[in-house]
This record gives sequence, C-alpha cells and structure tokens, in this order.
Amino acid sequence: MMNRRELVQSLVEIVGKKAVLHAPEDLLVFETDASIGAALPWVAVFPSSVEEVSRIVRLAYKEGIPIVARGTGTGISGGAIASEGGILLTLTRMKRILEVDPLNQTAVVESGVVNLDLSKAVSKYGLYYVPDPSSQKVCTIGGNVGTNAGGPHCLAYGVTTNHVLGLEVVLDDGDIVWLGGKTGERPGYDLTGVVVGSEGTLAIVTKIIVRLTHKPEAVKTFLAIFDRMDDASNTVSQIIASGIVPAALEMIDNLVIQAVEQAIHAGFPLDAEAVLLIELDGLRESVEEEAEVVKAICGENRTREIRVAEEEDERERLWAARKGALGALGRLAPNYYILDGVVPPTQLPQVLQKVGELSQRFGFAIANVFHAGDGNLHPNILFDARVPGQSEKVLELGEEVMRICVEAGGAITGEHGIGLEKRSFMEWVFTPDDLEAMGKLKRAFNERDLLNPAKIFPTGKACDGSSVSIRPELMPKGSDEPPVHFPSGSNLGPEDYI
Repeated sequence: MMNRRELVQSLVEIVGKKAVLHAPEDLLVFETDASIGAALPWVAVFPSSVEEVSRIVRLAYKEGIPIVARGTGTGISGGAIASEGGILLTLTRMKRILEVDPLNQTAVVESGVVNLDLSKAVSKYGLYYVPDPSSQKVCTIGGNVGTNAGGPHCLAYGVTTNHVLGLEVVLDDGDIVWLGGKTGERPGYDLTGVVVGSEGTLAIVTKIIVRLTHKPEAVKTFLAIFDRMDDASNTVSQIIASGIVPAALEMIDNLVIQAVEQAIHAGFPLDAEAVLLIELDGLRESVEEEAEVVKAICGENRTREIRVAEEEDERERLWAARKGALGALGRLAPNYYILDGVVPPTQLPQVLQKVGELSQRFGFAIANVFHAGDGNLHPNILFDARVPGQSEKVLELGEEVMRICVEAGGAITGEHGIGLEKRSFMEWVFTPDDLEAMGKLKRAFNERDLLNPAKIFPTGKACDGSSVSIRPELMPKGSDEPPVHFPSGSNLGPEDYI
C-alpha cells in the first residue's frame, strides 16, 4: 500500500494541488458531520467532474484505501465521517444544474447542487423540487439521495426516492454507469431505488435526474396553538384519520417555542405547550373545504387559537421558525443530541408521554420538533458536554427513546439514515437473515467494503473495524477507541501528514 505522501501526490496529479487538503489543521473541519461522532480522514479531495471521481475511486480500489463521499456535512447520523480514515471525497465543487426540462418536469443536476438552489432555478417555470429538509439552504441533492432525506412537505408528496428518476454513479472499481433514466418506468431491476438511501455504501452518486413539481394553485398555512401537548397530538391523529393529507403537519413544543422566539420572533405564544404548523395546498376549492375540516378538528381538541397566514411574508416567517428551530436550540443549552425515530401517528400521545417521563427520570430537558403527520419524531436532548458524566447519560437516554419508538411499532430512522449512530440498533428491527440479505446486496456492489465502510450494519468488519470517537466529550462509557484509525498492516501514520 502506498504511504500518505504517495497518496497525496497521486491525488494532486488527478485534481490539482488546490483540490487536495492533507494538513491536520485543514482536515479538522472534515472530522465530523452534524452528528456527535468524529474521525479524521487521511486526506480530503475535491473533484470537479465524474471523470476525476472515477480516477480517484480507481486509485482507492487498487490500493485498498477506504473512501467516503461527502456533501456539505449536514448529515445527522455520522454517515459522512471517515471513521476508517482514508479519502474523504467532497463533492461540493460539482454543483452545476446541467439541464432543466419544464415540459417533462425534470432536471439533471450534479451531486453538489444545494437543495434550495434547485427550486430557485426552476421557479420561473412555476416548478419546484419537493423534498425540503430543514437544512435546505445548505444541504446538497447528493447528500439527500444518500440518506433518502425528507422534510416538512414530504407528508403528501413523498421523500427523496419519490422524486429521483435516475442516477449517474461511480462503482467501487471506478466504472461510471447510469441507473434509471428520464422516464418513470424502465425495465430491469430498480437499481435507482436501491442506491437511494444506501448512504454511499453501494456507489458514489455524481449526477441525479430529479422529478420537478408544479407549484400548487392555492396554499393555506395555519398556526394552531394548544395549551396541552396531548390535544395537539390528538389533533394530528384526527386530521390524518379524516382522510386529509396536508402538505405539511409539523409540531413544536414549548421548549422549542422558547428558543425560536428568542431567535426569530415568529409570534409564537411563550406559554403554549405546543403549536401545530399546518399547510394545505392544491386546487383552491379543495383547499378551502379541507381548511374548514381542519379548523373543526382543532376546535374539537381545545385549540386556544388558530392563526392563518394571510400574506406570503407571514407564511415565510412561520416556516423560518420551523426550519430554524434546531439552530435556535443553542440558546437553551451548549449541546443537543438529536434523535430520529418514527412511530404510527396514532401513537404520538403515548410515545410523547413516555419521552417526557424519560426526560424527568434522566434529568435532561428534551425539546421536540418533528414531522407530526407521518410520525417522524425529532426529540432533542439538551445538555452540557463540559459537565462530567452528562454525555454518557445522554447516549443512554437516546437509546431508551429509540427503543420506545420501536416498541410502538415504529422505525429507527425516518430521514437521517443509520450511519454510525444507529447501526447497533439495526438488530432491534431486523433478523439475522434480514441483515445477511442486505449484506449480500452490499457485497455485490462494494465487494471490498471500501465505499463508506463501518456504516449501517452492526456486525462483521463493517462494525468491528471502526474507530470513530465521540465528539469531543461524548465518548461512550468504557470506550478506548482512538480518534484516528490506521489499519493494521498499513504504513500510514500521523507522521505522514505533509
């Protein structure tokens, strides 16, 4: 295997000196994503074309070097962390919108295109790209494909996989292939669907053919204010049970209201226990009819007040509050640990009550902001990593919350992915035979486990070889794993940084 100097020189020959970072102080900003794990790559490289990606992957394959694809690092499961060292392949320079076809409502984009930039670019045609994570202003389409990202408006329209028609990918040996295409139905295996949500463990996505959607004729946005969380939760269940599928149905609890009001001043009442952000869209007549039903359901559940965003700036302020909620939590505590569980919407009252009981038992405040309509919960555990012992307790509390979601008939992720964070939880929801079947698929694409190793699966080399640390004080109790890993038999070491 080549040493670090040789690796850096080989990468410089492919992409140029300015597109390769290898000094420790430069790599620090790439040691983590938005999760709590951390590990340094050996080198970060910034290709500008699929041909460069192919050459880099061929080099990694030949030398047996791990390679992790990364966008802007907004992921929340550790999926973009180079936990095995190796090459961090950062795709943010591949950010061109290559083609927009307004008649067929499609676009072809490179992986590094920022999500919101796509909707802005096609807005003049009356179109937009539906999946809208809270990090929409900075997250990339390629990263969204990796985790099958959702967002507030995916309740009615579906998550990323429902809006991806085709992918250009680089396989583990460097071959460039297209999966899917510009038409919705194609013969053969649905390999596009297989790769979406695979978190970079099957192939590296370099271009995406996306489906665009016409802007609706009418949009109506409500803010429903509740004095009791249970009433807000029951409202969600009844709206879904009525047959109405809102474009968005979001819940924010009192802790988040406190933070958001300090940061954004959206007009949320500070004494409310919960608010629902409800958005209906479609034909004008149907929106008006559904609005009356939604108002009636809110009234049956003792809503204190229903506010309607009459102007676009009011609507934008409400959504700024929702999408800025996580950033605002920094006003309440130095650290937070965000979870991503899914439960049946009818189980929301019971699950939230149990989460509240855990909060009291462990002694940590939990701020809830989530996609209530499809039961995708995001409890945020607030803590201070500087206090000895808090970090370990937070991780224990997070595991308990995820168990509650599974026991309620739910899942361990709705949109953040498995990554490093939840791989040990996979055995809660899948049998050994289930996991082996998925492992066979992974090996068919990624035989040598060089593409984003140590992610998703709880057993075998993909887990046992990992050496991720928890950032910076969040190391699990009893863990002695080093923050940077150098595989046995390799002649790469810290002294090889140049």
